[in-house]
Amino acid sequence: MCKIQILFLDREFEHDIYELIKAFYPGAEFHISYSEEEEICGTVFRVEKIGNDYEIRYKNEEHKGVVHAEVIEGQTRDALISCIRGKDSSDSSAGSSARGESSGQECDQNCKESEQMPAAKRSQEEMELRKQNKDSIKYALYRILEKMTGRTLPWGNLTGIRPAKLAMGMIESGMTNPEIAREMREKYLVSPQKAALAITIANREREILKNIDYENGYSLYVGIPFCPSICLYCSFSSYPLKLWKAKVDDYLDALCKEIRAVAEMMKGRKLDTVYIGGGTPTTLEPEQFTRLLGTLDDAFGLDGLEEFTVEAGRPDSITEQKLMAMRKFPVSRISVNPQTMNQKTLDIIGRRHTVEQTKEAFHMARECGYDNINMDLIVGLPGEDYSMVEKTLEEVRKLSPDSLTVHSLAVKRAARLNMFKDRYQEMTFENNQQIMDLTMKTAYEMGMGPYYLYRQKNMKGNFENVGYAAVDKAGIYNILIMEEKQPIIALGAGGSSKLVFDHGKRIERVENVKDVSNYISRIDEMIERKRAGIRTWL
Repeated sequence: MCKIQILFLDREFEHDIYELIKAFYPGAEFHISYSEEEEICGTVFRVEKIGNDYEIRYKNEEHKGVVHAEVIEGQTRDALISCIRGKDSSDSSAGSSARGESSGQECDQNCKESEQMPAAKRSQEEMELRKQNKDSIKYALYRILEKMTGRTLPWGNLTGIRPAKLAMGMIESGMTNPEIAREMREKYLVSPQKAALAITIANREREILKNIDYENGYSLYVGIPFCPSICLYCSFSSYPLKLWKAKVDDYLDALCKEIRAVAEMMKGRKLDTVYIGGGTPTTLEPEQFTRLLGTLDDAFGLDGLEEFTVEAGRPDSITEQKLMAMRKFPVSRISVNPQTMNQKTLDIIGRRHTVEQTKEAFHMARECGYDNINMDLIVGLPGEDYSMVEKTLEEVRKLSPDSLTVHSLAVKRAARLNMFKDRYQEMTFENNQQIMDLTMKTAYEMGMGPYYLYRQKNMKGNFENVGYAAVDKAGIYNILIMEEKQPIIALGAGGSSKLVFDHGKRIERVENVKDVSNYISRIDEMIERKRAGIRTWL
């Protein structure tokens, strides 16, 4: 196993530097240190700010060098006025035109001007210039890593950022599609194919959201944290139903109390979309579903919604009675999620349902009148290669869903696949551009185009999750949660509300506790957290 040591003697961009190095060395053993006295081993990156330079030194058996990213700061604490020059030791001018340089004289003038700015404008300028610093440091570091590994990354040096959101911002600033593509290729080193994907999705998102009221509208997420069993890769706050069945009604009591309270808090605003997720919402019995949906209807009024999604999820939890219980309310979109149509893989990852159950649940939903059904797939599952993904796609094609969400496997710390990784060392986890191309080709052949995209840490192959949908079948909530253009109020255990305000420029979060028992016993506290957040920021 490759060993990587990162020595941070300045920590301002610590997370971004770590994530980019990790993307180039996905299977490496990392050692992070903050003192030169700690043992140095394997490949070493030394990060330090010296005067106005960020200096990154690197060495291993084959490579050794230094790169500087110059940061020229303003003269006042409030005004971070920066000019950045990323330069490799072999070519001091590399990439300067793409990143935009300024002279020290220009900086002095900018600093004087910034002292006269209003505080709010100065703060915005400060944030923008800090972003420019970060971009140049990541540009310089990417070029080092590219040279050391002989690799490139499909999304270039983008870490911790939603590519479609980046493209959307450029569109809204007035840039043309060719200008955005050039910016993504030259500044962020994104491949032409991925740049085109991000731009395509951003344009479709903009069209889909054109009637959404960002200022006065909001969306609602309702979490049901119970599952028939816990999948090997899952890191969500999920609870096996068999062990928690006796708590479900108590949980619904607390959840319905939170629903009624939040409806009062949000009076006067327009509810655009509702999304019931989990966990697995269809672990609820039909009468429990009716109770939950009835409370939502009584409290908020569900007429006039742009979209109402229930993530039915696991095929082994879907029954005709539950589907018909939902049909009493304006549920417009559901998911039936196989993840894979290979039985061997389903058994390995702990799904505990069969391929046939997936088909039966899908057909049952069609017979109950659902005309907007999504299916979730995961590529990069243990043991699956190109041919197995191809088989899954062929089985899905026969069912003809209205949308398809393709996830690249991302194993987080809380997943059993990571917590007990010694058990799974012999498994292969394959994802590559050929597999991603296959999923896109199949979606296009089914009459679907991409409509939303997001990326997570630790994705196999450093790829992405993409939602494909037929015309008028895109998941509006999915776009809103990614683009962060309006408040999303999250109810239930583990709910994380995003309060978007100041014309979309600021976001504050209000968290619910994750533990089900704590959520039930502390529901009044959860409600007051929301009340305080909504009163303060909305």
